[in-house]
Amino acid sequence: ERVAVTGANGAGKTTLLRLITGDLEPTAGSVERPVRAVLLDQEAAILKPDETLVEAWRRLNLQGSVNDAQAALARFLFRNTAAQRRVGDLSGGERLRAALACVMTGTTPPQLLVLDEPTNHLDLDAIAAVEAALAAYDGALVLVSHDADFLAALEVTRTLVL
Repeated sequence: ERVAVTGANGAGKTTLLRLITGDLEPTAGSVERPVRAVLLDQEAAILKPDETLVEAWRRLNLQGSVNDAQAALARFLFRNTAAQRRVGDLSGGERLRAALACVMTGTTPPQLLVLDEPTNHLDLDAIAAVEAALAAYDGALVLVSHDADFLAALEVTRTLVL
């Protein structure tokens, strides 16, 4: 399923995403997390600025080899020496694309991707690349976005309004 979370600023969208992934525990009640989920925020904070893309991929995919990392990154347009670039040197669109490559192409990709405003600060080409990657993803998506065209392209099946 693909679920969009919408609402005004301050309505709790990011808090909900953090509860879903376990980055935040509820103050009351409980949250069941039956599948592995990964949160990709606007800054793709899952990546460390001082590591190369190959290093990031291998840190997040412990069973993978350097060759696995290079092949996975190439599918997201980081070919040859581009896979040796430092995360901190990437543009916003490149950073999000790199984060998607790292989490979607490993030996055990998450069954749930949680994205917080993934198209903020991206140009049209970067948005198209992110749309293509997410359209090919066969897991579940929960995403916060105010971009109606982006949500339509991802074939969102449900919208939760906070």
